[in-house]
Amino acid sequence: MKWGFRWYGEKGDSISLNNIRQIPGINGIVGTLLNKLPGDVWEVSEIRELKESIEKDKLELLGIESVAVHDAIKAGTAERDHYINNYIQTIRNLSECGVHMICYSFKPIFGWAKTTLNYENEDGSLALLYDQAVVDNMEPGDMYKLISSQSKGFQLSGWEEERLSKFNSLVEMYEGVTEEVLFDNLQYFLEKIIPVCEETDMKMGIHPDDPPWEIFGFPRITKNLEDLKRITSMVDSPCNGVTLCTGALGADPDNDMVEIVHAIGDRINFVHFRNVEFLGYRKFKETAHLSTEGSLDMYAIMEALIEVGFDGVIRPDHGRTLWGEVARPGYGLYDRAMGITYMQGLHEAITKSKNETSSGK
Repeated sequence: MKWGFRWYGEKGDSISLNNIRQIPGINGIVGTLLNKLPGDVWEVSEIRELKESIEKDKLELLGIESVAVHDAIKAGTAERDHYINNYIQTIRNLSECGVHMICYSFKPIFGWAKTTLNYENEDGSLALLYDQAVVDNMEPGDMYKLISSQSKGFQLSGWEEERLSKFNSLVEMYEGVTEEVLFDNLQYFLEKIIPVCEETDMKMGIHPDDPPWEIFGFPRITKNLEDLKRITSMVDSPCNGVTLCTGALGADPDNDMVEIVHAIGDRINFVHFRNVEFLGYRKFKETAHLSTEGSLDMYAIMEALIEVGFDGVIRPDHGRTLWGEVARPGYGLYDRAMGITYMQGLHEAITKSKNETSSGK
């Protein structure tokens, strides 16, 4: 496995690359360009600048999250081919710069949602929390205000003001888009881009719904194993893969994470490794990474990844905000640093145990 850490750039992150490189065993960064809106072409010069800024600190640019998919593609409007062509150009540009993994999502309007970005735990740490009961008493247009009011001034991916300020037009764009229509539009997109991905050695990883169920009646098509099997079968290629986000899928107690890993293991192109704690019906909070801290068996998930031979990029996902740090919600340094060390410990213990068993020791 390659051990990665998400970083939002010199201007968009409170954490320095020098701090990240001090994490034991770290291989590199999963980066982004915060100035890009869905549909923009990522230019070679911009990608190279990002890559060079990372490499000067002796880290590798392991992949990108996210090259956002324009709503015209997801909704299937007449403009979608224009934006698909832009996406294809970005794929080619990233590949030219030596970047060969893209995490993306295919969710109408809201890429992810939480109701509290700074929930205070008993120990004083801060965490992200989702409560469906809060969402049920809101109008869809109020969601941006709720998120932005808790952002601590950081630009949050998927919640760009430039895009969501046109909320009513976005809602109109998705009128009549059912789950089946959204699946069809995703297949159209994949059939256009995957041949280019094969040509450029680009691995795509679609991110699951977060939370993994419908909100505000908008269709969701990456919420469980059935959805992911359908998506990976749309275009039979290793390039058409999944970002396994244990915290997104795992927020639904009906999703068996070990079963999912074994079922689609050869199509997992990227892993977000994190834990959640169930607090009630469709209510959960994000916790420290350890199994003991949440509701997921992180040992069993890591063991499953090893058993299916996953050797791609894996990173700690949302962590708590600790020890008075000022950080974008979910992306502080300390909890994710502890998280990746825990992940590495699981990996070492499981791998050595299996090697000893196979050798008869």
